Amino acid sequence: MARVKRGTTSHARHKKVLEQSKGFRGRTSTTVRAARERLEKSLQYAYRDRRTKKRDFRALWIQRINAAVREHGLTYSRFIDGLKKAGIEMDRKVLAAIAYDDAESFAEIVKKVQAAL
Repeated sequence: MARVKRGTTSHARHKKVLEQSKGFRGRTSTTVRAARERLEKSLQYAYRDRRTKKRDFRALWIQRINAAVREHGLTYSRFIDGLKKAGIEMDRKVLAAIAYDDAESFAEIVKKVQAAL
């Protein structure tokens, strides 16, 4: 049986790792062993942070809504309670965007909520 040389296989594998580690700082973008370690860690961070991103954004939306609602003399929890009583079905992402970009529209929503309370 003929001898199989695996230079092309390992070269392709190394090339794949180095392409994925492009943009890393220092030796971790040029050395295969260091790049592989750094790449595995970065993939772990990416997996973890895809989940924490959802938490972080929800917290940001709540903070923005709370800040906007307090200008009208309400708290966040009373505002959410009033939304449910008024039958307004908007998620926190949309409410935060309205509060951030369009203060007049948000003031109208707050008036409806205060009437429901």
